[in-house]
Amino acid sequence: MAYNFAPFKQSIKDLEDWLKKEFSSIRTGRATPAILDGVFMESYGTKMPISQVGSVAIEGARSLRIAPWDSSQIKGIEKAIITSNLGLSVAVDDRGLRITFPELTTESRNTFIKIAKQKLEESRVTLRAERDKVWNDIQAHEKEGGMGEDEKFRLKDEMQKIVDEAGGKLEALAIAKEKEMMS
Repeated sequence: MAYNFAPFKQSIKDLEDWLKKEFSSIRTGRATPAILDGVFMESYGTKMPISQVGSVAIEGARSLRIAPWDSSQIKGIEKAIITSNLGLSVAVDDRGLRITFPELTTESRNTFIKIAKQKLEESRVTLRAERDKVWNDIQAHEKEGGMGEDEKFRLKDEMQKIVDEAGGKLEALAIAKEKEMMS
């Protein structure tokens, strides 16, 4: 019997995408619009992400430019960014807002690295939980008589290879993010 690992592989892919998104929201010394993905502001009675009330563009290596589509939204955007506690500086001018990324201190780098490691650990826990679900499913198939014991252990080895490969990818993402924060 051939076991279908496709749903397991898809959940691993989703986990990698989640970790990439989480890492993109961790501030480094460089300007990146993704840092504002989690910042919402009150606009016309609803909470909206900043990217939906204006254009966000990289202006320089350490600054972003937000050009609101409605200039009456400038104060709301400024307030949302300041209250988000991302450690960004906001300056309002005639063209919109300039968001400046201050130089990371050793202390702030260590804090952000610690957050990245927490996100990595969350992804590892999720990966282990997915692995356990698949292993329980394989064992259930064996008990139903759908496969022999040899087949069960062959599938377990195949599953473990997939898990090891996924763990390596998650670790590589974390190492890359740490290097980015240290540079």
